[in-house]
Amino acid sequence: MRILLVEDDKMLGKATTAGLKTAYAVDWCQTAEEAADALRTTEYDLVMLDINLPVKSGLDLLKEMRGKKDERPVLLLTARDAVRHRIEGLNAGADDYLTKPFDLDELLARAAALIRRSKGQTTPKILQGDIIFDRAAHTATKDGKVIPLSARELAVLEILINNVGRVISKTRIEEHIYDWSNEEIESNTIEVHVSSLRRKLGKTFIKTIRGLGYMIAS
Repeated sequence: MRILLVEDDKMLGKATTAGLKTAYAVDWCQTAEEAADALRTTEYDLVMLDINLPVKSGLDLLKEMRGKKDERPVLLLTARDAVRHRIEGLNAGADDYLTKPFDLDELLARAAALIRRSKGQTTPKILQGDIIFDRAAHTATKDGKVIPLSARELAVLEILINNVGRVISKTRIEEHIYDWSNEEIESNTIEVHVSSLRRKLGKTFIKTIRGLGYMIAS
């Protein structure tokens, strides 16, 4: 899953990005203008949006998003005393808000809940065959045992298991699991991750649809 973080405070932005990257691919913008460009070109699963941005505010960007029928979930990051802004943000279409300073574990939990809700999923756990994928804990178990998976393997598994029965292209997988910090991606990187997942979860768990991509059959 891929998140857009819009935060102009450099220290907080770096710390938040580092924390989120334990579970997600993260692109960090420091202005609403940069974020608007990113939203036009990239598919994000969640936008984390600071209200107090230079030049154009986060609320202005949120209103523009909703005005364009952009329904991607938005988590507002607000100052503790900005009650009026929080109310205005929720009325403008924000899905949730978190006051600063915030706890990283709570931020991760809220992010997972918003992404899950946006996909119409009511529980963090997905059962597929003998595999249980826990989106909140970021773990996969088989026959009751946790399977050791790298962060990238978990990210590939997550996008596929969230779309059971649908073919997901290699390009779409790359866009969801890599952010701007990954400037060079080897041409066979996704194939390597899929191969590793098959060894750990079962040879037939992920199917290759030649010329189109990968899928987990329903």
